[in-house]
Amino acid sequence: MIVQDIIKQLEILAPLAYAEEFDNIGLLVGDKNTKVSGVLVTLDTLPEVVDEAIANGCNLIVSFHPIIFKGLKSITGKTYVERVVQKAIKNDICIFAIHTALDNAFNGVNATICGALELKDKSILIPKKGTLKNLITSVPIAQADALRSALFDVGGGAAGNYNNCSFNSEGFGTFKGNEKSNPVLESQNGMKGVEEIKIEIVFKKHLETVILKTLKENHPYEEVAYTITTLENKNQHIGMGMLGTLELAKTEKAFLKFVKKRMNCGVIKHSKLLSKKIKKVAVLGGSGSFAIEAAKAAGADAFVSADLKYHDFFSAENQILLLDIGHYESEQYTKNLLVSYLIKKFPNFAILLSKIDTNPIKYK
Repeated sequence: MIVQDIIKQLEILAPLAYAEEFDNIGLLVGDKNTKVSGVLVTLDTLPEVVDEAIANGCNLIVSFHPIIFKGLKSITGKTYVERVVQKAIKNDICIFAIHTALDNAFNGVNATICGALELKDKSILIPKKGTLKNLITSVPIAQADALRSALFDVGGGAAGNYNNCSFNSEGFGTFKGNEKSNPVLESQNGMKGVEEIKIEIVFKKHLETVILKTLKENHPYEEVAYTITTLENKNQHIGMGMLGTLELAKTEKAFLKFVKKRMNCGVIKHSKLLSKKIKKVAVLGGSGSFAIEAAKAAGADAFVSADLKYHDFFSAENQILLLDIGHYESEQYTKNLLVSYLIKKFPNFAILLSKIDTNPIKYK
């Protein structure tokens, strides 16, 4: 098994195409064709994490946060980032980061928070724009079923909880080849009219390459005519943050105590109590101040996130209880998610959970 095999499976969980533009994800150090001896999963790649990988015979580190975020102008070992890269290269260790691709995945970072807080009826808080595309093509009636089936098989036509979705209309197509053409239905230079089916199928953005490959391999025409457009439709399976509901409403104080225990928090910063019950909860792992307004608009009673600044708490506006549980605390279960996922995909392979506490913030 090579590094690319691991990456391929991780991209099924969290396609890298949905990472935020500012992010630096993917294979950051190493060769994708390297044979893997073992995988170490961590939240952050620190020098001691690389030492842990070496000690356990793991030559691939799967990290949530990217060790290389800003451009490196030198690698001399003067910063912890440079020391990590130096040590990884020296010991032939590959480093892969998944970060906001997993933030935006339906079964990613925020789903783990919802699981820890026992939230039901999950939905995306801020659906990511531009993640759905529409394919339009025409095909002779006799080949329409086969083409549709092929496109469905590679993920086309999936809409929420439904699969094999398409819109079809009958029409009449014409074409005329030149002396270099090799038409399926008529001789060169001959005008041809064909009864066709126009097929329209929605697909997720990251599938575009495989959708086009499948279309061209299964369409009977020498020159395949098609149109692909990006849709404005909201995709409730890709995006930042999540909404969920508690089975039973809790008082604010009971909710704070519950979150502190479930998320293993040393301390929780929160906005003023409003003397209201907490039932509908919004969550967002990592820095989440940008989602406060979305949580309020969604009617959430509480918003659980991290890295809220002084003035962010004023944004509660007596409408919502804001909880800052800490950046590390909000993402701590992410590495457990990745280990569990990879073990299911590679049950007879060494997938290890890092034992290093990478939280740089300490409490007294």
